Amino acid sequence: MLKLEKRPEPSTLWTYLTPLVAVLATMLAGGALFAFLGKDPVLAIRTIFWDPLFSEFAYYYRPQLLVKGAPLVLIAIGLSLGFRAGIWNIGAEGQYIIGALAGAGVGLAFYPHEAWYIFPLMVLAGALGGCAWAMIPAILKVRFGTNEILVSLMLVYVAERLLASMSLGLLKNPEGMGFPGSRNLQNYPSAHNAELIAGSGMHWGVVAAFIAVIAAHVLLNRHILGYHIRLAGQAPRAARFAGVTPARLILVCLGTAGALAGMAGLFEVSGPAGQVSIDFNVGYGFTAIIVAFLGRLHPVGILLAGALMALTYIGGEIAQSQLGLPSAAIQLFQGMLLFFLLAIDVLTNYRLVRTAREVA
Repeated sequence: MLKLEKRPEPSTLWTYLTPLVAVLATMLAGGALFAFLGKDPVLAIRTIFWDPLFSEFAYYYRPQLLVKGAPLVLIAIGLSLGFRAGIWNIGAEGQYIIGALAGAGVGLAFYPHEAWYIFPLMVLAGALGGCAWAMIPAILKVRFGTNEILVSLMLVYVAERLLASMSLGLLKNPEGMGFPGSRNLQNYPSAHNAELIAGSGMHWGVVAAFIAVIAAHVLLNRHILGYHIRLAGQAPRAARFAGVTPARLILVCLGTAGALAGMAGLFEVSGPAGQVSIDFNVGYGFTAIIVAFLGRLHPVGILLAGALMALTYIGGEIAQSQLGLPSAAIQLFQGMLLFFLLAIDVLTNYRLVRTAREVA
């Protein structure tokens, strides 16, 4: 018989091996899913992971890795700080939406005026909007002891209703012939998050994502706040003796995560998306949770995990158009990654041992 036995200390080998095994397990289970849907599993997996990088149209798909990966990395970096400290922000999708609404609102308020300072003000508004939305579960947690998981998650649905309301009301394009949605920010140079290098996919959101990775790495390894974050997650009782203030840590971690998610929303609405619309949010806030854990809550790991998840987004779109796979199957495929990651992660702290069968 086999049973799980707790390891004396976490396995370093399985810490690094778990993401790789989870990806392989996802490929196998995803292939079985695609075969069940009547598609060639090998062709489907190749289309998702190979074609965006090495097909004849890869020159078009490769820049999209930056476009799709930047918001995932930016949001996941913010989430990872809280997760490391044992603070579970599940509402990044709502913070992403509110940041987009706040930033786009500032840009549209200046329309059609042209000035260099409009876009920086939009970035600031996006960060403040996301931060303010994250402060709701943070303050409720600190003041009343509420569960930040439930509050932050429920606020996502409130944010979605606000998005629909703004698309049909306050931010609606007056020249849009009655259709929902704001003016197209891509046609407003001062508010447009344009590519810095034409055809590269590199825009200010990508730059911000790289800066966030570097800043998070320095914070966690070279700053007292990073030490407090790591200590609070690993040994909460010891953290109190070390002078860590839980309330301040909750406010800092949730506020930072909200600000980064809000910035991601602003960069997306002013760049690739172009406008506030009812279906603006595409689940980046939830997918970023997978990215954070797949990257082992490490800044560099998150950067690599964001690239991998962006690859599944792009490859999934190719598979939908070329192979006729339903979008729900691609979403399920992405969800499998988190499922297998959490399942296999058990082996980091536990090991399988063989036991003798008991005799009656």
